[in-house]
Amino acid sequence: MELIKPKKLRQGQVIGLVAPASPSNEDETVHGAVETLQSLGFQVKEGRHLFSRHGYLAGTDQERSADFNDMFMDDSVHGIITLGGGYGSARILPYLDYAEIQRHPKVLMGYSDITALLNGIHVRTGLVTFHGPIASQSFTEYTLQEFKKVVMNPNAGATLGMAPPFEYGEGRVEWENRITKIGHGKVRGRLIGGNLSLMATLTGTPYSPDYSGKILVLEDVGEATYRLDRMLTQLWLSGDLEKVAGIVFGKFTDCKTSASWAKQLTVEEVLTDRCEMLGIPALRGLMIGHVENQTTLPIGCEAELDVDAGTLRLLEPAVI
Repeated sequence: MELIKPKKLRQGQVIGLVAPASPSNEDETVHGAVETLQSLGFQVKEGRHLFSRHGYLAGTDQERSADFNDMFMDDSVHGIITLGGGYGSARILPYLDYAEIQRHPKVLMGYSDITALLNGIHVRTGLVTFHGPIASQSFTEYTLQEFKKVVMNPNAGATLGMAPPFEYGEGRVEWENRITKIGHGKVRGRLIGGNLSLMATLTGTPYSPDYSGKILVLEDVGEATYRLDRMLTQLWLSGDLEKVAGIVFGKFTDCKTSASWAKQLTVEEVLTDRCEMLGIPALRGLMIGHVENQTTLPIGCEAELDVDAGTLRLLEPAVI
């Protein structure tokens, strides 16, 4: 399908705020999210069901999908940023109006559970979507600059997800944001992926992307290492993992071994095992996922993964 790029965002424009997954714990979280977007220089249009709650969902599937469709069809709205993640995005995929989304391309951004929407919409429409910050978080200086260089001041050649500056010194080295190189080489391909759990969920559905020749980006949070192994194995058994040109692993936050089992593999061992089996270049540790300092990744854009240099570089601007 032909790639469709949305228009870049500018201060003063209207951002649609929607909750396609779980609800906020308190209404004040929604108010804070509105203020966060306003602090970035945007006006905010709230989804009609933004404050709705239906158990662990932010309203019924029909309500959440209606808000989503409305924002795309509203010509006064220039971009859409989700309130948060949680669970529920995949449930609304059958109810989205893909023809209207294709006719009204806009920046769509979120991460975690929103991975289902980012990839599903890209598959069905060709629209470039953005794995990046949600509205209910603070934008660090790093997160803000990564956001701006992808969706506000775009350029080809931008490197994504490099660690924030660290002041090295006697007895001081970077421990938190280290890069692990798995294999060697340099590959090019379009970006797909996001949260590993959601990519596994999409497997075998009409909303799962074609993995052939792609650079697959994966991150996750709060998963035991055997569950990471299980999901990566699912992608492998489906045949998808064998098709990718390379893999970028972001952060696997709070992913630990299970104390109930006597013998465990570490996150490093699980990721290395799956990649070495495939014989493809992979990089681990970029600022992608459930972290305070977070990059913005355009799903669908051409990029270059250089494992030896430890970089992921865009080969085209993500917006027009």
